[in-house]
Amino acid sequence: WALMSAAMMAPTLVPALATFEDLSETGATSSRGFAALTGGYLAVWLGFSAAGALAQGWLSSFGLVDAAGASASAWLTAALLLAAGAYQFSSLKEACLSQCRRPLMFFMQHWKPGLPAAFSMGVRLGVVCMACCWALMALGFVGGTMNLVWMGLATAFMVLEKLPDIGRWLTRPAGVLLVAAGLYVLLSSIVSF
Repeated sequence: WALMSAAMMAPTLVPALATFEDLSETGATSSRGFAALTGGYLAVWLGFSAAGALAQGWLSSFGLVDAAGASASAWLTAALLLAAGAYQFSSLKEACLSQCRRPLMFFMQHWKPGLPAAFSMGVRLGVVCMACCWALMALGFVGGTMNLVWMGLATAFMVLEKLPDIGRWLTRPAGVLLVAAGLYVLLSSIVSF
């Protein structure tokens, strides 16, 4: 889970790291500050990874996911798709996306000098990023948490979604597609029941 989270979220972090690096060139921070920021960000995603691994173990113990971490239950699949789709329309998702899409504004809002402050900004940035992406990451249980193609597609979508000019055209249509897919799975399972 930790490796998967790191591989999926590293590309989405690049704009924020580039912005922080630009700030370090002005003398506002240092390479140690860069490391502290990255450490804070990684701490959040390690916590998320631990929660994901626990969730996978729990779901597996009830036979709801298979050995590859893919849903073995139409009800779980429908619930995950519906929740992720609905979250695409939430004000929390929009607020977090706006910060992810404008890293300079994020740093201007939360800037304080020193290594502890850089670590704290990294934690805050990680929380914002996690709040933005958690529902899409949970869809790993639909396609399989060990499915590299599924995770690659999710990563590509999250990267594009965080780009200001492209992302604003993706978020809500993706929500519509996810809700539609969730309703299809739900109705299919009711009909076959």
